[in-house]
Amino acid sequence: MDRVAVEAAEVKRIASEKTRHIQAVTGQVKMLALNALIEAARAGELGRGFSVVAQEVRSIGAEVEGIAQVLEAELTGRITGLQTLVQQITDTSQNDRMIDLALNAVELIDRNLYERTCDVRWWATDTAIVDCAAEPTLERTAYANQRLGVILGAYTVYLDLWLCDLGGRIIAHGRPDRYPGLIGQNVSGEIWFRQAAALASGDAYITADVAVQSALGGAQVATYCASIRAGGATSGKPLGVLAIHFDWEPQARAIVEGVRVAPENRGRTRVLLVDSHRRVLAASDGKGILTETLTFDPGSRASGADRDAQSGIVTAFHRTPGYETYRGLGWYGAIVQALTNASG
Repeated sequence: MDRVAVEAAEVKRIASEKTRHIQAVTGQVKMLALNALIEAARAGELGRGFSVVAQEVRSIGAEVEGIAQVLEAELTGRITGLQTLVQQITDTSQNDRMIDLALNAVELIDRNLYERTCDVRWWATDTAIVDCAAEPTLERTAYANQRLGVILGAYTVYLDLWLCDLGGRIIAHGRPDRYPGLIGQNVSGEIWFRQAAALASGDAYITADVAVQSALGGAQVATYCASIRAGGATSGKPLGVLAIHFDWEPQARAIVEGVRVAPENRGRTRVLLVDSHRRVLAASDGKGILTETLTFDPGSRASGADRDAQSGIVTAFHRTPGYETYRGLGWYGAIVQALTNASG
């Protein structure tokens, strides 16, 4: 489409140039006809026949000039219309491409987070976890710590796994060497704990907003919780809460940096994941994470592309479609692209 636009501009230039040339030639013809009329008048009766020919040449020159003017106007109008159409098609194509990229980003994270919802509900039924929650003796706590550590060794996308009693006290976790002093800390004030403690069954889970967790060295985490129940049964008596802390920043960064933006557009393009309030959760340029809020307004639209009237910046977005049983949290994939000449 860019080549079509270039060719249309070249056709417009050529048409304008040639019609101006025609007008110049007809101007010369008209001048010659005028001179011929003057000479015919001087010749008197002998020049009368030549005067008729000169007058006809003058009329033809005027007619050709008129045709050239109409041709230039019509060609210019048609070519301008063609250029506008090409630009509209190009913009639509580019916008659709960016919306597809935005969808790709949010679908990738949805598939990743779906696995987290499966993990937390599965591990909450682990015998070592259930036994420790039911009766946190020294022996059972040590075994639960060991078991959680083994899980972390196999699933490297987590920073830590916390086993909490119904009062919100951490009674076991998987990385006591990396995060000492967590045992005995109370997390009952955390929204995710209160929501998890109120879950109706072991089939349900809680997903917390991405946040900085000071107890884990200030890391960005996405916390998933499930209730631990007697006997590991989904309908058993609640015994505690298992909270798993997904190592958000490197995983999300890998997704937004991996979206396939054309090399020539990378310098002016940001790939983002944003929450339902349009707060930036991940950014391909590493800027504004958990602090910046995008200004686009999706309204009721699941997807779209909005252009800022002043800056010309386009924000393409697509709301999470969810994945399997994970409905998502209303997050969006977003592609923010500046004008070509604004990339520096």
